[in-house]
Amino acid sequence: MAGCGAEGLSNITALLTAGGATESAAQQVGDFLCGKFDGISSALVSQTYAIDNTYLLFSTYLVFSMQIGFAMLCAGSVRAKNTMNIMLTNVLDAAAGGISFYLFGFGFAFGRSSNNNRFIGSNFFALHAYPNAENSLDYSFFLFQWAFAIAAAGITSGSIAERTQFVAYLVYSSFLTGFVYPIVAHWLWSADGWLGAGALGSRLFGVGAIDFAGSGVVHMVGGIAGLMGAWIEGPRIGRFGRDGRPGMDMRGHSASLVVLGSFLLWFGWFGFNPGSFLKINVPFSDSTFEGNWTGVGRTGVTTTLAGCAAALTTLFGRRWMTGHWNVTDVCNGLLGGFAAITAGCAVVEPWAAIICGFGAAWVLMGFNFLAAKLKYDDPLEAAQLHGGCGAWGLFFTGLFATKQYVLEAYGPDRGHGLFMGGGGRLLAAQLIEILVITGWVVATMGPLFWVLHKFHLLRISPDDEMAGMDLTRHGGQAYHIEEQPQFLTAPFGNEGSNKSRNLDIRQTVPTATP
Repeated sequence: MAGCGAEGLSNITALLTAGGATESAAQQVGDFLCGKFDGISSALVSQTYAIDNTYLLFSTYLVFSMQIGFAMLCAGSVRAKNTMNIMLTNVLDAAAGGISFYLFGFGFAFGRSSNNNRFIGSNFFALHAYPNAENSLDYSFFLFQWAFAIAAAGITSGSIAERTQFVAYLVYSSFLTGFVYPIVAHWLWSADGWLGAGALGSRLFGVGAIDFAGSGVVHMVGGIAGLMGAWIEGPRIGRFGRDGRPGMDMRGHSASLVVLGSFLLWFGWFGFNPGSFLKINVPFSDSTFEGNWTGVGRTGVTTTLAGCAAALTTLFGRRWMTGHWNVTDVCNGLLGGFAAITAGCAVVEPWAAIICGFGAAWVLMGFNFLAAKLKYDDPLEAAQLHGGCGAWGLFFTGLFATKQYVLEAYGPDRGHGLFMGGGGRLLAAQLIEILVITGWVVATMGPLFWVLHKFHLLRISPDDEMAGMDLTRHGGQAYHIEEQPQFLTAPFGNEGSNKSRNLDIRQTVPTATP
């Protein structure tokens, strides 16, 4: 609401004068009424800010809860002897990423200066001169973006699990959240960015790329960074034989933790995707029934349908390939569908989300097959899942984005999908996004991992790797393993005798699989 304003005051005094009031009395009554209207308007604006910030904070808490999901998924996907190590890296992704994003990352991503730098932000470092009323940015926005940044770091940690030195985690996590990820976020999500559909100035091909919640910004960045790390340090010992065929069975030690982590990530994705509207109390033009709240609900629907379609496709696809119903494969397929729909979740129809999930499942299975052929080892399939499915999601959005939904989410003069009558400009922008994100992450994270490898700071020693990092690097194991006596009952004497005796074998029986 704008209150009375000069025009409103003039209209009120004119009506009062026409009704017989003196000009002086009309002016006094007009001032009084406009003062009341302005007060009501101001109160309503404050309430709107409060509602929107509460919604954003609630979404932030959901996104942050995904760190629990990442931790459980990672723990279940590695061998028991490395559980403590991978759990600690998840904690430090959030902690180290929080400091680096506060000091540098947020400013690089969303800082706005007088020259409107389209490549990198240049203010708000360490939250200096922040919050900023001019740009309607509050602390809740910083917290929301931090939760996204550490999600990208968490993706990378899965790719290099079970053989990476602890110092390497600290270095890459700080660098990724403080510099690499924020630059991509500036390109796509800043009002000054050169690549995104949300830019206020000129946009790529006149429309800009649509990456609503981060299939490229978060998932491709994290997945490709993990690809570089895992490729440079090589596969785990015994993962492949000398002839290139699969070697030791290195499946994760707990399917229960994998399933728990997947459900927690599913829960958090309801903040990740719908929360990217940032504001909920925004009505659509010419409508009092529909608004951002409608888009939020629809985004939750598309997110759910894409994940469900991907999970079912993976279930039957892997059954066809292996002859087994594999729950961990299904969980990865589910997450691949979520990673893919993240780009277009707000701008596609629910039926299209099912197509997105179906395609994501085959992309994931295809990249997993290629990874095995190339002897690439990723314990969580993170590069294939987040990098591959994230790229598919960007491409899919260029085909199926709906004009009306793009208008509601971004405003006029943006592109929509090729298959939805929008021509090829949006699809071209999506392809450019895939290429530049891939190039940027390879050009920055590749040299970082190479330098760490060159100075023997990346990979642990073979002896430590075989023994497990929990024991050699963290002073103990995540699971308590003790010796227990096992008593077996065996028959003796003549055939048919009912006599028996207890044999104290005293074998070492682990309470958990090492």
